Amino acid sequence: MKTPRSPSPPSSSSSSSSSAFPLRKARGLSPFLFTLLAFIVFVVTLYGEDFMCLLDDVVAGNTSPRRKWEVEPAFAVGKKPAGCDYFSGRWVWDETAGPLYEESECPYIQPQLTCQAHGRPDRDYQFWRWQPHGCDLPSFNATLMLESLRGKRMMYVGDSLNRGQYVSMVCLVHRLIPNESAKSMETTGSLTVFTAADYNATIEFYWAPFLLESNSDDAVIHRVSDRIVRRGSINKHGRHWKGADVVVFNTYLWWMTGLKMKILQGSFDDEAKEIVEVSTEDAYRMAMRSMMRWARKNMDPRRTRVFFTSMSPTHAKSGDWGGEPGKNCYNETTPINNATYWGSDSRRSIMQVIGEEFGKSKYPVTFLNITQLSNYRKDAHTSIYKKQWSPLTAEQLANPVSYADCTHWCLPGLQDTWNELLFAKLFYP
Repeated sequence: MKTPRSPSPPSSSSSSSSSAFPLRKARGLSPFLFTLLAFIVFVVTLYGEDFMCLLDDVVAGNTSPRRKWEVEPAFAVGKKPAGCDYFSGRWVWDETAGPLYEESECPYIQPQLTCQAHGRPDRDYQFWRWQPHGCDLPSFNATLMLESLRGKRMMYVGDSLNRGQYVSMVCLVHRLIPNESAKSMETTGSLTVFTAADYNATIEFYWAPFLLESNSDDAVIHRVSDRIVRRGSINKHGRHWKGADVVVFNTYLWWMTGLKMKILQGSFDDEAKEIVEVSTEDAYRMAMRSMMRWARKNMDPRRTRVFFTSMSPTHAKSGDWGGEPGKNCYNETTPINNATYWGSDSRRSIMQVIGEEFGKSKYPVTFLNITQLSNYRKDAHTSIYKKQWSPLTAEQLANPVSYADCTHWCLPGLQDTWNELLFAKLFYP
């Protein structure tokens, strides 16, 4: 349908009659219209990438409704049983199972995660097995994992919790390579690479706690109180992820600085920086959209896989599970036995954002929903049994609760289960 033409302007011959219709004086914008325009400018500024992405689709002729990819997932060797939800289940005590490797046998574990070496008196946390309701979790097969990665790259991207899961994966497979000269781990800046030379394979970790560029991107010195994230900057890090065959993203903990998040509009190099504050949920949504856009533009679902690990819970408030007030995960040795338990530090609003954005994704990102099952594991944190960043004071030593780490997890331990779940979704989706 043709757009109706606007009336033609009067010709010069009609100018003599213009005095019968005097022009009105131009008026300024009404307060309502000004506010509306300001809001539109703000939204375009915050979500400018989405508008550009939409424009790219229109130019390419891709204007069809969003739909899920209908291709066989790469790496799949089977399917999970009908109706099976790997992430819904319970923890069962299983002395016959035990850990999939020994702490002392894996030289790649950081001293911040080696609980036995730092004096933890019990090993009970290593003998709880995740049992999904109505089905079984496939056994982790290190041979299948390494053979499937032959000639390929697997990369974990995110914060220190994702680094823990990364180290867990390295520990799970490295014993299949008895020749020490055929395996190595090297760190350069934000990138750590474990190389299995006989397989021409790498398992890598890239430090990017927000996925987007931020003022916390230094892999060593990143403890800043005033965190700032740069909008539209995922390619700053994403250029290092290109070419990976399996990517496992996570980001959550670093966003939890309060109810607001500071977003940089320009560059960190700008002398005068333009910074806006938005709700944590809106800022997180921006990151999710950037991540999915990056995956859609850089990953081929016919030969690659992308995973996203949900929020890792903390156990800093014993009152959450009915414990003694003022305590935390210190001295906890058993899981929480309450199927509906949800810790106060795990924001449901963030889970809602993830659900909404994943539901609209044009690329099939596999969601590793480890939050609920990890919420039960108040016993699995490193607590005080780790290398400390700085010497402890006499006051701290007198009160272990004050310096217990109720964020990170002992290895071997819970994060091995995360990788068992990743294994299941990679090979039996």
